[in-house]
Amino acid sequence: MPVIELRGIKREYRMESRQGKKSKDEANAESSQEVVVRALRGVDFSAEAGEFVSVMGPSGSGKSTLMNILGCLDKPSGGTYTLDGIETSTSDSDTFAYIRNRKIGFVFQSFNLLARTTALENVELPLFYRRREKNEQPHGARDRKDRAMAALREVGLEARMDHFPSQLSGGQQQRVAIARAMVNDPAFILADEPTGNLDTGMTLEIMGLFQELNRQGKTIIMVTHEPELAVYTRRIITLRDGELVSDKRVDERRSAPDDLAQWNRDHALLADSAAGAM
Repeated sequence: MPVIELRGIKREYRMESRQGKKSKDEANAESSQEVVVRALRGVDFSAEAGEFVSVMGPSGSGKSTLMNILGCLDKPSGGTYTLDGIETSTSDSDTFAYIRNRKIGFVFQSFNLLARTTALENVELPLFYRRREKNEQPHGARDRKDRAMAALREVGLEARMDHFPSQLSGGQQQRVAIARAMVNDPAFILADEPTGNLDTGMTLEIMGLFQELNRQGKTIIMVTHEPELAVYTRRIITLRDGELVSDKRVDERRSAPDDLAQWNRDHALLADSAAGAM
């Protein structure tokens, strides 16, 4: 059974457009007309456990709307969305909150870390608000700390657990955010432009981390507008005008660690050349 299954997903926004109209007889007459914006027009999409999918498309294609529906931040106007066996389209607010907390790990472009808490405390945060299943016992302080430490070790930050976000590089902050996304062992990780605030080297580090997590079996959906990032995933779906127009496997998938190593070598050569010219 797919982890994610969308069938006929539509999202329409209805807005009232008012136009002022003046004449000799009607100084302040107004007419109103309802405008319907069709952001998604019947999208079918599914992802199995262990897939790494990038969602692409130009501005206005429906990427953000689809991301909000995948993340249970919004409901579709029509169609069905089943996540890890739960039909979300008719779920109430409590079920939505449970799904977001337990089934989805969010990674955003801006990291969204709390400035006055350490990396460890940032990663622990979802465990404080963990939505428990029936008869499930709450996690104690020691268990929460152990789980957060394990998540930080998994992203290579075991030596930075007590650092505050301001003491970390952009790439390290995003690693903390990824650890936070994983700490509840979600059904999938939803990453929205996760390298948008990073330079090339840090971008390749984060993409390498995603590839390693995917190799370990993590399911990842990444929204991006950059084709050079999509080639690090296993599958690319493309939206245009609210419709899914392409769904392709990545035949020649690039290795982010290999590209990072080459990038470091190139920069070392440039640095040596610059030093020799002085």
